[in-house]
Amino acid sequence: MRPTPTRTARRQELLVMGLCFAVIVFDGYDLIVYGATVPALLQYEDWGLTPAMVGVIGSYALVGMLIGALLAGTVTDVVGRRKVMLTGVGWFSVAMIGCALAPDATWFGMFRLLAGIGLGGVMPTAVALTAEYSAPERRSRNNALMFSGYAVGGILAAVLAMALLPSLGFRFMYGLGVIPLLMLPLLLRHMPESLVFLVAKGRHDAAERTAARLGVPVPAPDTEALAGSARRKRRGPAELLSGRHVVPALLFAVTSFFGLLLVYGLNTWLPQIMRAAGYPLSSSLLFLLMMNLGAVIGSVLFGPLGDRYGMKPVTLLSFLAAAVSMSLLSIATAAPLMYLLVAVAGFGTIGAQIMVLGYVAQHFPVEIRATALGWTLGIGRFGAITGPLFGGALLSAGVSTAWNFYAFALPAALATAVVLLLPGKTAVPVPAELKVRAA
Repeated sequence: MRPTPTRTARRQELLVMGLCFAVIVFDGYDLIVYGATVPALLQYEDWGLTPAMVGVIGSYALVGMLIGALLAGTVTDVVGRRKVMLTGVGWFSVAMIGCALAPDATWFGMFRLLAGIGLGGVMPTAVALTAEYSAPERRSRNNALMFSGYAVGGILAAVLAMALLPSLGFRFMYGLGVIPLLMLPLLLRHMPESLVFLVAKGRHDAAERTAARLGVPVPAPDTEALAGSARRKRRGPAELLSGRHVVPALLFAVTSFFGLLLVYGLNTWLPQIMRAAGYPLSSSLLFLLMMNLGAVIGSVLFGPLGDRYGMKPVTLLSFLAAAVSMSLLSIATAAPLMYLLVAVAGFGTIGAQIMVLGYVAQHFPVEIRATALGWTLGIGRFGAITGPLFGGALLSAGVSTAWNFYAFALPAALATAVVLLLPGKTAVPVPAELKVRAA
């Protein structure tokens, strides 16, 4: 009979997931607040910004996230996941203060770039820690719940913008980004280091102390590596981009490119697209709220299905929902129907990217999981950089509202096609030492 996890282990699973959720909430807020403040930035006469310039500044944070994700993917297996997360949280919080105090658009863009570096390191680390400390059959569900914090942060940004932006201005919205600094003592006290990292580094005493405190088993060393297989001794990017892993790694990166293009393109420009369509500021921000609300609801409802049916069909359904809903938005006119379609699009864009990360965490073995997540997000960040520029170019060209939506439906359709090429099964079986914790 398979042993059940201890109550301490289950509490630790929930604690790690909850801490990562809280970090991702602020991560999502700090990114999506830009889209919520775009109308205010365009109206701020002192800076004289155009839609094209706003698109360029919007891409700066995503360039930073590319740098941060690539750095995290490279160093996380050297210095540990915990240090990467703590450093990232402090980094992006301080940079948000700089955004609030920026004297001109140049400095504002620079601080957005710096904030992105911190944000880029946090995301893959949170996914890797949540996956490691989750029981195998709850891994996809926990990842979806944890990463729904990104959309919760978007909801928070939209709600606060509707309430505070008209009276307090965009600087106050960025100043709220300092709040995550208050979380650092909590993370220092309660966020554990990866046990796999400790074992791989030969820090067995630290691994045993951490495992005893958390009520979980110490992972066994990689016996295949110990047996002397030269290929399996390679770790990090060298292992990820070799042998059986290279094709899935490239396909995941392409999928992430389209997913992040949709996420950041729409989160940056949806309020302004709806304003151009004739909606007032409060209503245009409500569309942003509905998109992120749809992402939360869709991820919570469909994320657990990945544990039962596999991540491929769930991810495929997500991107397909985005393509269909964005196409229908081009012809819909009734406001209630448009709100519903935007919510579905939120699940198919933000929710789809959550599914992609869960798919990566499920597919790759634990020894290179953090690296796979970091590089998938890192290469995918080119799509994130493209998204704000893409939307800015559309608005600058003065295309119709319908063609704005058609333009974003296309990458959703392409992502659906790429997902069809992804492997349907995990690359490795669940290790025996992790099965001990299954409920």
